[in-house]
Amino acid sequence: MKSTAIILLSFFFIYAFNHQLAAQNGAQLYGQHCASCHGANLNGGNAASLIDGVWQFGAEDNYVFRNIKFGIAHLGMPSYEATLNDGEIRALMAYLRESEQKAGAEKPPIAKELETLDYLIDVEVFAEGLEIPWAIDFLDENTALVTERPGRLRVVKNGKLLDAAVKNTPEVLHAGQGGLMDVAIDPDYQHNGWVYLAYSHVLAEEDGGQRPPAMTRIVRGKIENNIWTSQEVLFEAPHETYRTTRHHYGCRIVFDPWGYLYFAIGDRGAGYQAQDFTLPNGKVHRIYKDGSIPADNPWVVEEGAIPSLYSLGNRNIQGMAIHPQTGELWTTEHGPMGGDELNRIEWGKNYGWETITYGKNYNGTIITEETHKPGMEQPNLYWRPSIAVCGLDFYSGDLFKKWKNKLLVGALKYEEVRLLQIEGERVVHEEVIVKNQGRVRDVSTGPDGAIYVVLNKPGTVIRLTPKE
Repeated sequence: MKSTAIILLSFFFIYAFNHQLAAQNGAQLYGQHCASCHGANLNGGNAASLIDGVWQFGAEDNYVFRNIKFGIAHLGMPSYEATLNDGEIRALMAYLRESEQKAGAEKPPIAKELETLDYLIDVEVFAEGLEIPWAIDFLDENTALVTERPGRLRVVKNGKLLDAAVKNTPEVLHAGQGGLMDVAIDPDYQHNGWVYLAYSHVLAEEDGGQRPPAMTRIVRGKIENNIWTSQEVLFEAPHETYRTTRHHYGCRIVFDPWGYLYFAIGDRGAGYQAQDFTLPNGKVHRIYKDGSIPADNPWVVEEGAIPSLYSLGNRNIQGMAIHPQTGELWTTEHGPMGGDELNRIEWGKNYGWETITYGKNYNGTIITEETHKPGMEQPNLYWRPSIAVCGLDFYSGDLFKKWKNKLLVGALKYEEVRLLQIEGERVVHEEVIVKNQGRVRDVSTGPDGAIYVVLNKPGTVIRLTPKE
C-alpha cells in the first residue's frame, strides 16, 4: 500500500512540475506572440481580454487550440501553425487557463437584457437545471417539452419544470454525440395527440463484447398521465447500415404544409457514404407522418436505394425549418473546420459532402481542393470559420413584428443566435442578437410569440420578449 501511495504521489508531483513548467513556457510564448494585441496582463488591448471569463469564439479547449493554431482570418488574428508547434500551443493554453483562474474569472450570468438593431429585449430563465438539453417544442401555450440528451423528455408546465420526466420513453444510446435529440409536435396535435422523437438507437451487443452499432431512429407516440404510450416506429434504417461510430447522428424533425415529415441523419463519421443512395447517413429523408413513403421520392424506384431519401451529400444537419410563406425546407449543416452551411433543400439535389466543401479536417489537412462541381449545389451561405450551427427556426410570432419570417440560427461554438434576412435564395443581412449566454443547441418561436433559446451549457432555456 505504501509503495502504491508513493508512486501516485510521484506522479502527482511530476504532473504538477510539468504543468508549472508548461505555464512558465507559456508565459514566455504569450509575451512573444500575444501580448501586443491582448495586453501584457492579458486584460485586453487591440484584442479582447483573456481573463474575463468570456471566450467569443469557443471556450472549450479544442476550440481555443484550433483558434490559436489556425487563426481567425476575418478578424485579423493570424495563424500560428507555422510558428508554434502543438506542444507550444498547449503550453500557451496552460498559461492562459492558469492566468484566468488566478484572476478569478467566471462566465458572466445570464443577461437580463439584450440590445439589437430593432429591439431592446427582456431575457428571463424559462427552465434551468436541465442535463444537456437538446430541443424544445410546445404542446400548447402553457406546456413545453424539452429533450435531455441522456434520454429524458421533460415537461415545463405553466412556467415550471416538472420534477418527473415522461416515463417509458424509448431507451437511447447516450454516448459521444448520441442520445435523445429532437422532439416535434404534430401540426394537428390537438386532434391526434402525436409527439415525434429522434434518437440514437443501438442494436443488441454482439458476441465478443464489441461496440454495438447504432443509427438515428424516428418514432412517434402519445403522452398520457406523463407516460409515453402508443409508440410507432416511423423510420429504422436497415441494420446492416448501422455504424459503431458515436457522432454525427443529425437530427431534426419538421413538417411542411402538405403533410410531409422531413428529418436528417448525419454522415456518422463516414463522409464518403453521404454520396451513396443505398445508405441512410449523410442525407435528408422525407416520409409521411405515419412513416409511409411518398411515391414520388427521388430514389424510390432505384434498386437498392433507401426509399425515404430526399437529398444527398449532407454532412451533419442539426437545424431544419420550413419557411412559413413558401413551405420550403431550409437547413443548417455542420461543416468540418470551416464550411458550416445554410442550404435550401430541394427534391433530389446533391449538396456535395464530402466531394466539395469549404472546410478542412480538424487537424488542418485538406479534405478536397474542390468547392464547386457540376451537379452539386452551392450553399446559400457558408460560415468560415465554423460557428457550429445548431437549431433553426423562421420567426413566426407577433411580438417581434419586424422579424416576421426572418431566420433564427443557433451557434454552439460561438454561443450565439443570429438573425438572417432572406430574400429569395439570398441572405441579405445577418445580425447577432444573442451572444455569450451559453452553447445554443436549439432556438424556437413559442406559441406566445416569444423566442426560446435552449442552452445545453449551462442546461437552461431562456425566453426572449421585446421590452415594453
